[in-house]
Amino acid sequence: MNIRLFFLFVLLCFNAAAQPLSPEKNKGMISGRLTDHSSKLSIAYVTISIKDQAAKSVVVAMSNEKGFFKIEELPFGTFNIEFRFMGFQPLIKSVILTAAQSTAELGILSLEEDKNLLKEVSINGEKSTLNLKLDKKIFEVGKDVLLQSGSLTELLNSVPSVAVSPSGTLSLRGNSNVFVLINGRRSGLTQGNALEQIPADHIERIEVITNPSSRYDASGSAGIINIILKKNKNTGFNGQARIVAGLPNDSRINPSLNYKSDKLNLFSTFGIRNTDYNGLYQTKQTITDQGKPTHLNQVQKEDRNDKGKLFYLGADYFINAQNTITAAFLRNATKDHDKTILNYDFSSSLATDSTIRRNGESRESRNYNQLEFNYTKTFKDAGKKLTVDMQYDFWNSDKNWELNTTRLSPVMATNAPIRTASIGSSKDFLLQTDFVQPLSTRSNLELGLKLEKRLVSSDFKAEEQPGDSWHIIDGIDNKMDYNELIGSAYTQFSSKIKKFSYLIGLRTEATKITIEDLGNEFNNKKDYLRLFPTLHTSYEFKTGSALQLSYSKRINRPSLYLLYPFNELTDFNAQFVGNPDLNPSYANVFEFSFLQKWGTLTFNPSLYYQYIKSPIQDYTYRNSNGVFISSAVNIDQEIRRGAELSILYNPVKVLSLNLELNIYHFEQAGAFGTQDFNFSGGASTARLGAQVKLPAEFSLQGRYNFTGVQSNAQSRTNAIHFMDLGLSKNLFKNKATVVLDGTNVLNSRKTNTLTRGTNYVLNQVSRPDASRYRLSFVYRFKGKESQSVRQAKTGNRN
Repeated sequence: MNIRLFFLFVLLCFNAAAQPLSPEKNKGMISGRLTDHSSKLSIAYVTISIKDQAAKSVVVAMSNEKGFFKIEELPFGTFNIEFRFMGFQPLIKSVILTAAQSTAELGILSLEEDKNLLKEVSINGEKSTLNLKLDKKIFEVGKDVLLQSGSLTELLNSVPSVAVSPSGTLSLRGNSNVFVLINGRRSGLTQGNALEQIPADHIERIEVITNPSSRYDASGSAGIINIILKKNKNTGFNGQARIVAGLPNDSRINPSLNYKSDKLNLFSTFGIRNTDYNGLYQTKQTITDQGKPTHLNQVQKEDRNDKGKLFYLGADYFINAQNTITAAFLRNATKDHDKTILNYDFSSSLATDSTIRRNGESRESRNYNQLEFNYTKTFKDAGKKLTVDMQYDFWNSDKNWELNTTRLSPVMATNAPIRTASIGSSKDFLLQTDFVQPLSTRSNLELGLKLEKRLVSSDFKAEEQPGDSWHIIDGIDNKMDYNELIGSAYTQFSSKIKKFSYLIGLRTEATKITIEDLGNEFNNKKDYLRLFPTLHTSYEFKTGSALQLSYSKRINRPSLYLLYPFNELTDFNAQFVGNPDLNPSYANVFEFSFLQKWGTLTFNPSLYYQYIKSPIQDYTYRNSNGVFISSAVNIDQEIRRGAELSILYNPVKVLSLNLELNIYHFEQAGAFGTQDFNFSGGASTARLGAQVKLPAEFSLQGRYNFTGVQSNAQSRTNAIHFMDLGLSKNLFKNKATVVLDGTNVLNSRKTNTLTRGTNYVLNQVSRPDASRYRLSFVYRFKGKESQSVRQAKTGNRN
């Protein structure tokens, strides 16, 4: 029955394309598309000025991010249209609009580069800016000091609404159920620590989509973070080289080389990274059994070394002005070598009972590969487009731990060595097609189909050696296969009535999941079909001032990390165990936003409300052996209400300020076992940044980050604050930049969590990394902005 409903929905989607709307009467309309004369690629955000015969301005507009423009409700008459964009020669066209011919479709217009002007462009004037679109918030990345030497992970920590924890977990408005895309698609560049491999200055913009429309996957109850990578705009050979050195050791080399001709655009990026991390973890534990307390003071020192090699190579082939194909290959290979020293001091209320030390050493290698193909077809009708995407990912990992435990007191003794082995692999296939059909000068219909197939295998075992041979520990020797198939289809309709715009859509996703293991302990099958409606409305008072109201339904599928029941044995006092019985959670999300720009001031407040059914919650308990087990469980519901404010202000030419505040309140309900999860609380985050231009091409930037106290039914996490600083200097007529920066300069970025349960109290302090200082040097070939890491063209995904 589910499959029949799914195909019925698909049929309705594509039949809807046969219902065109009548064009607007008694008004004139001009449309077209702007491209680079050399590359034939679209040019976004071109300024379009329409003037009458007396040279009086009638209207000023801009092309969209795909280069298309539609200017409507124009009076009849004769006009001169001027197209201007920095780095290109102006283009002027004459148009006559009459009652007999009220529509002027200019087709594809080409702008030619202004060679002289390009030589004079300075990168100093570029600042990060914030824009509000119908279904997204866009953070345009400028040349901020802290963004020129850091990685994409650090860039995300400067984007309004987004935060990255010290362990690398992304969150949106305090919610970690985030779906991360690269150029509108799932990508190997978001897997593992690959975000650390991408330099921040390779990013063009970050799209924060807190309430996504139906064209996007329904995954991620908090929303979507879409990372748009820079595209090559220069002909011939160009590129850049980036070298970084840091303390603790942080060595990186990132060269990019590209070539563009009339028919071909070759792009390549390479990355070599060698980074050390110094982690410190402390636990103070009190357990009360039969009225007698026992204590444990635990200190773990961690030295991690991560090495990575990233290779990305691809090409765009421009068959003609309407047809483009793109193919690319990505390989991200990493090797990690971790060493830990874990000390346990057990004591009663009177004196220390015993002291134990556990030395651990692990080595892990991961290889992630991705093949991608894209076909994009545009039509003579402005805005009409068809895209087809195929993607095949395959990766493997191999991790081994060796653990040696010694009792230091009261009597020295050596325990049996322990070793664990974890082997994993995955094969993912994606096929997707999207179609955009303009129905009138102000209305569009979008349709799409998508199929995803994923197979992940994990083989884990734990052994100890009490004598001459190795033996399996507690039966921990199993292999699990996770098989996922998702078929989805969507349709959405957008239109504009004077200053009012709306976008209404519906997405359906049919999901089939099978979990099987050799031990037949966790076999599970899930098959479900769900509908996800979306609605976005916007009213533009004037240019730079808009009011928005939106709704979407979302799903949060549990990650593989949360599902796998296999766990590391590095700490015999506390372990994390996955829960194969986890179910997805569903969220109904409402948002109300306002954007106002007054010259140098951008003011963007938002209100939001989320109702989440079956949310996933962390749960900690003691098992029968006295070991603390952390896992994830579904509780009944969560309601979250919040308010957010973003302000960008440039009071003078040499100073830019930005402020972000987010305050939310949540109410949770539910129970698991003996644990009552009924709880209400709140939290807040804040970020303040400033950048100052100094004489002699110097720039100074600082950023302060704050996260308030957070609590749930079991734990309370103290406030976190940290500061980043950076100083940059441009050299060789802006062809090169040298940057000195420090992250977490106060060494204050640490997590302190107090967890209470039946007869126990846990106080844990985690600091995955200490203060870090880096010196970076970037040289740009030909002194022009160059192509960076990028993905195959995704058509309407941007």
